[in-house]
Amino acid sequence: MLRLRSSVPNFTKMGAGKGGNPIWVIFWLLVLIFISFFVAGFCAGWYILILPLTVCIEGLTPLTDLLLKCVQLPHYCAQAMMSGRSPF
Repeated sequence: MLRLRSSVPNFTKMGAGKGGNPIWVIFWLLVLIFISFFVAGFCAGWYILILPLTVCIEGLTPLTDLLLKCVQLPHYCAQAMMSGRSPF
C-alpha cells in the first residue's frame, strides 16, 4: 500500500528540547524582550563606529570583541530560552 507523507508539520515535536525548566524559559523570554534587544541595539551602534578604528589602533580590539558579544546577546538568550537553561 502506498503511503503519502503529510506536508503538515508535527507541532507536538516542535520546540521539544531536552525538557528544560519552564520557569527559566519565561525568565529568558523576559530578558530577551526587555533587556537584550536594547543592549544589542546600543552596542551595535558603537561596534559599527569603533570597528574600523581597530585597523589603526589594535588596542581597541578587546573592546570591539566585547561589543560583538553584546550584539549577540539576543541570540544567546534565545538559545538559553529554547533549552530552558539556568542562568547560574
